Amino acid sequence: MGLKGLEIIVAGGGIGGLAAALALRQRGAEVRVLEQAGAITEVGAGIQVSPNGLRVIEALGLGEALRARSCRGRAVRLRDYRDGAEVTRLDLDRLPPAQGYYFVHRADLIELLADAAREAGVTIRLLQKVTSVRPGPRPELSLANGDRVCADLVIGADGLHSVIRGALNGTASPTFTRQVAWRAVIPNLTGHPPEAQVHMGPGRHLVSYPLRDGLSVNIVAAQERDSWAEEGWSHEDAPANLRAAFAGFGGDVPVMLNAVDRVGLWGLFRHPVACHWYDEGLALLGDAVHPTLPFMAQGANMALEDAWSLAAALDNEPEMGAALASYQERRRPRCERIVAAANGNAWKYHLRNPLIRGVAHFGLGLAGRLAPERLMQQFDWIYGYDVTARDG
Repeated sequence: MGLKGLEIIVAGGGIGGLAAALALRQRGAEVRVLEQAGAITEVGAGIQVSPNGLRVIEALGLGEALRARSCRGRAVRLRDYRDGAEVTRLDLDRLPPAQGYYFVHRADLIELLADAAREAGVTIRLLQKVTSVRPGPRPELSLANGDRVCADLVIGADGLHSVIRGALNGTASPTFTRQVAWRAVIPNLTGHPPEAQVHMGPGRHLVSYPLRDGLSVNIVAAQERDSWAEEGWSHEDAPANLRAAFAGFGGDVPVMLNAVDRVGLWGLFRHPVACHWYDEGLALLGDAVHPTLPFMAQGANMALEDAWSLAAALDNEPEMGAALASYQERRRPRCERIVAAANGNAWKYHLRNPLIRGVAHFGLGLAGRLAPERLMQQFDWIYGYDVTARDG
C-alpha cells in the first residue's frame, strides 16, 4: 500500500514502539509516539540483544551505535549455586560471525532508538496516557489529559497492561507462576567476564552479565514463591530480602549481592498470547500482544522483530487490512513458540532433589565437553531467524 503520507500513532515509547516508529518513518509514514511517562528513558535494567534482534537494529542503521554502547557476549556459563563451580558453558563465539550477541542497558537502547526516531522526523510526545480507543477507518484515542487524537493507524506498543489489547481482546486472565524476580544493576566488583552467568540452585537461580564496557553488572534473580500481591516492574524491595533469599549461594554471588543498594521485585505471570492482533485501524506489538517470562531473554528481541515485520507488511501489502492480517499470520506462530519455551525453561535451573540435580548437571557438563556445537544448535530456531530477510 505504500506508507508515504500515512498518519500513524504509536502508543508507547519503549523498545518495540520506538523501533516501529523509526521503521515506519524510514518508509515514509508520518509518525507520532505517545508516551505516558515524563521522559523517554528506562533505568535500572539490562537486556540481551540476541542475533535475531540485532538484525533489526542493523537494518534500522543502528548496528555500530549499539555496539559502541554494549558488551559483546562471549558465552553463557551455567554454574552450581553452592560454590559457583562451572556446570557447562555455551560458547557464543560458535555462532556465525554475523550473529553477534550483546548485553546493553535498556536506557541506552531506548535513548539510541529515540534519538534516531527524532532525527528521522518522528514526533515524540510525553505525558500522553491512553485511556481508551475506538477502532475505525480513523481510529481515535482518548487521553488522560482530556485530548482526543486520530490517525490512519494506531499501534499499541503500550506494554503488559495495554489499553489497546484490552479493546481488541477483552480482559486477560494471567496466571501466577509461583515465581518472583528481583532486578538490580551494580558496579562490576568481581571482574565479571563478557558472558551471562546463571547460578542454579534449588527453587531459585541468579543471572548476571556486564553492561557499559563492563563497568556495571545486571542481576536478575528468580525465586519460587507461593503468593504475590500484584504484577508489575516498579515495586521496590529491600536489598536484605534479596540477600536472604540467596544466602546459600557461593562463588561471586555474595560479593555481587552485597553491592546491591537498590532493587526492584516483581511477580512473574503467564499471559496468553492475544487472539486478535489487529482490528480496523489498530495493531499490537511486543508485550501488548505476547508478554513473556524472562527465561529465554527474548522479550525485547520479539518486540524488535514485530516492529520490523509490521512496518514491512504495511509497506508491501496493497491495503491495510491485508497488511495487518499478514503481520499476524507471520508473527503469531513464532511468538507463541518462544513464549512456550520461556514458560518451560525455569524448572531446569531450579531442581530441588540433590540426586536429580547432580545427574542433570553431570549430563550438561558432559554435553558441553563432548558436543559443544550441539548445545548451541538448540537455539538455531531463535538466533538464526532473520525477520529483515523474511519480511523485508
